[in-house]
Amino acid sequence: MTAYVCMTRGFDIIHVANPPDFIVPLVSIYKLFGKRIIFDQHDLTPELYAARFSRTNVFLLWVQMLLERLSYRLADHSIVTNESYRAIALGRGGCLRSEVTVVRNGPDLDRLPAQQADEDLRKRAPHIIVFAGIVGYQDGLDYLCRALQYLRWSLGRKDFLCVVLGDGDALRDIQALARQLDLDSNIWFAGWISDRDVYWRYLATADICVSPEPSNSYNDRSTFVKIMEYMAVGRPIVAFDLPESRFSAGQAALFATPNSEQEFAAKLNQLMDSPDLRRSMGEFARRRIESELAWRYSIPELLSVYGRVSRFEIERATSNRAAGA
Repeated sequence: MTAYVCMTRGFDIIHVANPPDFIVPLVSIYKLFGKRIIFDQHDLTPELYAARFSRTNVFLLWVQMLLERLSYRLADHSIVTNESYRAIALGRGGCLRSEVTVVRNGPDLDRLPAQQADEDLRKRAPHIIVFAGIVGYQDGLDYLCRALQYLRWSLGRKDFLCVVLGDGDALRDIQALARQLDLDSNIWFAGWISDRDVYWRYLATADICVSPEPSNSYNDRSTFVKIMEYMAVGRPIVAFDLPESRFSAGQAALFATPNSEQEFAAKLNQLMDSPDLRRSMGEFARRRIESELAWRYSIPELLSVYGRVSRFEIERATSNRAAGA
């Protein structure tokens, strides 16, 4: 496809997002024809691999580390989502600081629909808890289920419904775990919501939103888009105390000791009993998105990368013309 576009319409820059990390080495052949490459690193693939599988193959892990390093070195500029990822690029990636730019993910407030609660969902329980995102093995839904079990059966809370908005390769295992923990009446797996108006309406109905990713080498360094989406609709959050989650949410979240399901449940219990705290946390969340973390604040950084790479192209073309003259 890239070859067809190159021959029919032409291009100067290839913007490559990962995973996987073999795409940059694959398209680097275009550098021979003067094309420039931007590596947009969404995930730390070696850490993601280690987080998803309890047993890792040493050779496969080495291959992923090699592909990541090649992607850094072959790219003309790298984009990362936060400072933790930039530290990886500068460290094991061997990049110069001038070669890496942080472009954070954030909600586009101009595209958000009106924040209107879903009345049918609102009637299903006094307290609505919402998880929104991919249901993968690294995303902590097993921790969430065990926290909800503690909330229901040890703390005696019957007055909640947890709505899981999302799909993924771990969904069936998580549904089986929820049944095993006797949570059928307190958790609803709504699946992937393709209608964005419905999706945002469900988020706006939540009393509490959750980000249950456990602490590991991947999650500790990653920024979760779901947290910014929760904040965009002004909802308080319960999460494990991970560095990038704390940076994103700040006072919009109550943070549990990493991987402590009982403390996670206790934070949920605290918010369920504290409507004023929920309201103040939600107001802080919305203000932080509007003043710092919305997508509009990342656009200048992204454009600066294109400008830097394009300027190199212009300077090189000018230099070539001067040499030819």
